[in-house]
Amino acid sequence: MSDDLTHRHAAVALEPDVFRAIGHRLVDDLADLVARVPDRPLTRDEPPGVIREALGLTGPLPEQGTDPAALLAAITPRLFAHSLFNAHPRFFGYITASPTPIGVFGDFLAAALNANVGSWTLSPAATEVEAQTVRWLAEFIGYPGECGGLLVSGGNMANIVGFLAARAAGTPWDVRSTGIGAGGGRHLLAYASAETHTWVQKAADIAGLGTQAIRWIPTGRDQRMDTTALVGAIEADRAAGHVPLIVIGTAGSVSTGVVDPLRAIATICADRRIWFHVDGAYGGFAAAVADPDDDLRALARADSVAVDPHKWLYAPLEAGCALVRDPEALRRAFSYHPPYYHFDEHVTNYVDYGPQNSRGFRALKVWLAMRQAGAAGYRQAIRDDIALSKAMATAVSGEAELELVTQHLSIATFRFVPADLRASAGEPAVASYLNDLNRRLLDRIQRSGELFVSNAVVDGRYVLRACIVNFHTSLADVRAVPAAAVALGRALDREHRATLAG
Repeated sequence: MSDDLTHRHAAVALEPDVFRAIGHRLVDDLADLVARVPDRPLTRDEPPGVIREALGLTGPLPEQGTDPAALLAAITPRLFAHSLFNAHPRFFGYITASPTPIGVFGDFLAAALNANVGSWTLSPAATEVEAQTVRWLAEFIGYPGECGGLLVSGGNMANIVGFLAARAAGTPWDVRSTGIGAGGGRHLLAYASAETHTWVQKAADIAGLGTQAIRWIPTGRDQRMDTTALVGAIEADRAAGHVPLIVIGTAGSVSTGVVDPLRAIATICADRRIWFHVDGAYGGFAAAVADPDDDLRALARADSVAVDPHKWLYAPLEAGCALVRDPEALRRAFSYHPPYYHFDEHVTNYVDYGPQNSRGFRALKVWLAMRQAGAAGYRQAIRDDIALSKAMATAVSGEAELELVTQHLSIATFRFVPADLRASAGEPAVASYLNDLNRRLLDRIQRSGELFVSNAVVDGRYVLRACIVNFHTSLADVRAVPAAAVALGRALDREHRATLAG
């Protein structure tokens, strides 16, 4: 204990003038570094040891502290020098967006407030901002505005929240008190296509159903759920005495961006009184620009929907959102307290609507950006990303050594096929070679620092996958992809064949 606590000074404290000076310099440094991102390598081909050494991550915890101004001045450029930049205009890898500048400021402001948005008493302003953000997100995608919902870390957690709400709503016994084993041999079952993201395995595991409770429904050649097979699986399970709990439709698959037949699935679920959940973590926001007859519009009929503002609303990580048609379904899934009222006004305590007690002010960065851009601004940005993906598909189709495989929403998939192998690409030995070649090509592209794509497997073909959720990306960036893929693909093909020949 300090000898004198009358005028306490903690090691982590900063005087206002020092805080101001450090903050001003940090903003200036960040503005310069962010502006130079398009001119820098997207990432560097560095092993972990180099990064640890550059950032000073090899030593023990220091006994004595460091001057904070010097610390930030030193570490900021090093972090930029040794990171991957998803804000780079040629980042087409995973569905991680470039962050909005106002969202960056929002996180800064939220951290200063340090609101615990689990309790209204601890976070009155933050709670009300989150409530409006949830309503705005629902309104933007055409979901009922009187729904319930909350901000979570991302798509996995948003989907899991929907899954747990379905478990509480659809189990014919008090599953929260007696557990899933109280069903007398009746199993709770979930239905999803093979294109569903792996969050569903986590959800089935966490919810106690187990992964064997997932009925994997086949897809057609269009990669959309086969609704005839879905109905058959549901009816067979009910005849066996089991409980079909939840059907999961995907609004924009991670691999190719395909949208399940959500209208048909909604009708199947409504007729059979089964919870209908839509994983719209990626594609849900495209409902705002969908045609009236588009299946994306049918997510409005879902009992729950997951969307990710840190994907197609460009919010800084982390920002996912779970929307549930009946707000009380969340309380029935998570609350152990009666509703709380204060001066005749309903008070929301988000601890009763999700799995977290302590919750950060995630909504602020989303709310600020929605106010800055407005619905029209976001609709245009989403349209632009989709248009750029279609332009990439066109550019890929113009290259003789590239094969366009799919294009949905803002995802295009393609692969490199050497000219002399195109005619025989379907033969088993050639197909195996092409898969291996494109697997190696992905690694070469990612290490190049010129651009960044990821991969998918479509009908047994290993393909390169480019997803655009980036408001920095332009037509020039898109058109640079085919030429880079062909140049690297040719070099790799020569090397690979020489190795095989030798």
